[in-house]
Amino acid sequence: MTRPAVSVLVPCFNQGQWIDEAIDSVLEQTVQDFEIIVVDDGSTDEATRHKLETQNWPRTRAIRTANRGLPAARNAAARLATGEFLCALDADDRLASTWFEKALAAFDRDPDLAFVSHWLEAFGDEQWLWRPERCELPDLLVRNVVNSAALVRRAAFEAVGGFDESMRDGCEDWDFWLRVVEAGHRGTIVPEVQYFYRRNEHSMSRRMTRSPAVYQPPLDRLFTKHADSLRAHALDVLVSKELETTTLLREVHGLDRDRIGFVLPSLRATREESAALAAAAQSNADAARRAAEIAAAREEAVRLRSEVAGLRSEVDALRSDAASLADALAATRREAAASDRRVRELRESWSWRVTAPLRLLAGWLLRATR
Repeated sequence: MTRPAVSVLVPCFNQGQWIDEAIDSVLEQTVQDFEIIVVDDGSTDEATRHKLETQNWPRTRAIRTANRGLPAARNAAARLATGEFLCALDADDRLASTWFEKALAAFDRDPDLAFVSHWLEAFGDEQWLWRPERCELPDLLVRNVVNSAALVRRAAFEAVGGFDESMRDGCEDWDFWLRVVEAGHRGTIVPEVQYFYRRNEHSMSRRMTRSPAVYQPPLDRLFTKHADSLRAHALDVLVSKELETTTLLREVHGLDRDRIGFVLPSLRATREESAALAAAAQSNADAARRAAEIAAAREEAVRLRSEVAGLRSEVDALRSDAASLADALAATRREAAASDRRVRELRESWSWRVTAPLRLLAGWLLRATR
């Protein structure tokens, strides 16, 4: 019997009302080279148990186990899987019809890839997009940027021992992808929405984020397990965290409110690195302030140049006025000199001497009549 390319692992605990949608999203794939393995993780809901016991989906087999949690159910399905690639699909979510096609094409382009993830869209009680860009170790230390339904090579899955079954209270998929990358495996993210994530009151991520008391223990366990990686990449993690606060979209686990607290509990041993980063940030702030001061000085210089140009225009106008006044004064002086010359000539003339007595008489009469 030919092995399928993809084995789809579908754990189910009391999710019978939605599992048909999940299975149909697999059956509608544009690449039909797959098998489906459903694990009833000890469901207590009678309708779910009946549905899984009587299921008749094509290329699907279902088994029932005692309730041991999500990571154990996924591992149980993986042990029965025969495909080269594994895809863990939660029973209340859906795949885009082109997911296998997109992921397998990425593996064909780069045979060294160990896993291929994607963007997702939340639906149900919430609607939002989750669009991570990179999945290197520093990115994964900041937050889980790889979806559980990413296609992973069986060899990589088995090399790290699958999911940690002791982490049944959460963060098991984050831990799994960290162990895969820490082991030297490499992945990529298809920048398209290829997964639809149902959000409702029963969603594990919502229950966890509503109660720090519920979420903190698995986080502490996760950070303890990966403390060496966190210390080695502390500066990268802190820088990524700082950048993320300005651009972060709400994501699959709804942990936007807790983004600052995600990494801090695991970085108690990296205070010196934090102080260095703070100093660098202060240096950047000082540089920004100096740049602002330089910009203000440049603006002031432009304003002063404009005022100087205006003053120069006024000075030029005053110089023009002064030149005009000088010309007028010279003309007045020439006119006065000409008048003085005519007076002298008049006084030296015969008529002036002849009329001298008359002028004296006129002067006397003027004084006498005052």
